[in-house]
Amino acid sequence: MKLICIGRNYAKHIAELENERPEHPVVFLKPDSSILLSKHPFVIPPFSNDVHHEVEILVKIKKIGKYIDQKYASTYYDEIGLGIDFTARDLQAQLKEKGLPWEKAKGFDGAAVISSKWLPVSDFDTVDDISFHLENNDVTVQEGSTSEMLWKIDALISYVSQYFTLKIGDVIFTGTPAGVARVQENDKLKGYIGETEMFSINVK
Repeated sequence: MKLICIGRNYAKHIAELENERPEHPVVFLKPDSSILLSKHPFVIPPFSNDVHHEVEILVKIKKIGKYIDQKYASTYYDEIGLGIDFTARDLQAQLKEKGLPWEKAKGFDGAAVISSKWLPVSDFDTVDDISFHLENNDVTVQEGSTSEMLWKIDALISYVSQYFTLKIGDVIFTGTPAGVARVQENDKLKGYIGETEMFSINVK
């Protein structure tokens, strides 16, 4: 099982972090050990004082594929989930400054939230206009729609499959909208697709 993550896929998020807009999707991986276990709290790691929440629409791959043509990409998934790509922003900044990989800032234990609930694609008129949001202590802190993606879901599947064989159970994190911010002890994070609660996490 691979966790394939897309960075810089929402223009407003690129702007808030003052990053350069990419010509192609930014791709990185998280190890399966980064998955936050069901019903477990997220524990802020001791090596960071600035862990940010990044809520994202997830896609679960249902069959093996390589060099997938975009027009066939929709046949490789039939479920949509929601997750968080927790990021140690202070550590990431240090790594980026030195031109080093991001894995320590993105792939640490517990850094990947994957909703236990998945919604069938048939629930949506189109996967290119799915609204979602994240609440922190009952206040909406991030909200977005897949309509705002620079590269939509099918385009991402096609692009990623040029480099990695997609296998059954692989999960793609499709990028985060604006509003990322530091989490603190005793925060309670709730993620929604539309009005459907997808996860609830306590921060320790």
